[in-house]
Formats: sequence, C-alpha cells, structure tokens
Amino acid sequence: MFRRVALTLSMLAIASAAFAEVKTKEVEYKQGDTVLQGFVAWDDAVSGKRPGVLVVHEWWGHNQHARNQAIRLATAGYVGFALDMYGKGKVTTHPDDAMKFMSEATKDPAVVKARFDAALSVLKADSHVDKSQIAAIGYCFGGGVVLNMAAQGEPLVAIVTFHGALGALGNVAPGSIKGKVLVQTGADDPMVPPAAVDAFKAKMTAAGVDYKVISYPGARHAFTNPDADKAGMPALSYNADADQKSFAAMIDLFKTVLH
Repeated sequence: MFRRVALTLSMLAIASAAFAEVKTKEVEYKQGDTVLQGFVAWDDAVSGKRPGVLVVHEWWGHNQHARNQAIRLATAGYVGFALDMYGKGKVTTHPDDAMKFMSEATKDPAVVKARFDAALSVLKADSHVDKSQIAAIGYCFGGGVVLNMAAQGEPLVAIVTFHGALGALGNVAPGSIKGKVLVQTGADDPMVPPAAVDAFKAKMTAAGVDYKVISYPGARHAFTNPDADKAGMPALSYNADADQKSFAAMIDLFKTVLH
C-alpha cells in the first residue's frame, strides 16, 4: 500500500518536472540604426508575472556565457534577458577585438545608456515580466555598465556585478542609486585589485548606497566563465566554487528584494 502511494507520488513528481521547462528565444531589437541581438529565457511552469533581470555581457560581447546566465536565472524563477551592447554579430574570443568592440561601444556615454534603455524596454514589454521588478547584473565590462546605469538613476531594484570593472564607475551622487548593490569580486583578481575595491567602497559609502562586497579567495578575473582559461590571458581563470557561490549569493539577494 505505502509502496504504491510512494510510487504514485514519484510518478506525479516526474510528470510535474516534465512540464517545467525553460524556454528561450532570440530577440532582435534596435538602438537607433544599430541592430542588436538579445536572448530571453523563462520557465513556462511559473504562472503569472515575475521579476525580470537584464544580463550585461563581458567585453567579449553577447556570447554563450551571457546566454547561460539568462537560462540560470530562468531556472531560478526569473525572466533573464541577455542584452547586446555592441551590435549584432560583434562577438569575439580575441582580446584585441574585444578591446576594439568595447572602445567603440563606450566612446559615447549617451549611446551606452540608449542601448541599455533599449534592452530595458524589450524586457519590460515581455508578457512574463513584472515591470516594477527589474534587476540588472553584469560581468566584467558588464559590471561597469550596470553600476553606471544605476548611478544614472535607472529604475533597478537590485544591481549585481561579477568580476566587474569597478574602476569604470563614474561619479555617484547621493540618492542616485536606489536599488541594493552586490559586488562580487575575486580576491586574486589582478584586473580589479584591492585598491580598486577600496575606492569603490569609499564611493558607495559617500553616496549612501546600500551595498555589499563579497571577495572570493583564490578567484581571479572572469571566475564565472568556464572558457576563461582559453583566452590566453594569465589574469583570467574559471573558478567553479566562486561561480556557484556568487550565483547563490545573488539569488539570496533577489529573494529579499524581488517579489
């Protein structure tokens, strides 16, 4: 009797899990005349509207790493949207090309904001998204982008960076950043040294921002990217432990501020 009940419950659980499927979709959108390539992910088993999270890529461009983060967010119950700051097709694995793309995209701050806003509009228009519950996360170059967008008053409930470019953050006026900020960095990251972290903390404190910094021992730059070691740059290295812990820390924050 009990064995039959247990078997039935197990089969129901399996059947339920079969219906829980993360859906993904490529989205082509524009900023001015520039065509951009986005990627949205959501769990179709979740009913009703839910928070949306913008994902800003590393300096390599809109690649699979960024898309994977959108999928992870969807699995956690959010709508993840991996945006594009460079333009459709501008993605690379070579540092020289990455530097070129990044320089082109950031030479005009107004364009940076316009591209971020274009992606934000796409995310808010998604039928699965609660427009009042938007967060943004960024990796490396993308970390600097989301921090600067928050400092410019973007309506973000939470801002999270992973091995983010903290030195790229400009002036932060008191009250400009309204969402909670979580910065996650590698303790052994030569591209974001302790001095840069200290300068960031001072800037946040002076502006009265609600922020937290987590430093992961042994982690270097790009610690969330499994392909980091393939780039041929000694400063970059994947760290599975830091990757898992930093994602979990982000979800813990989201659970407290996104509803």
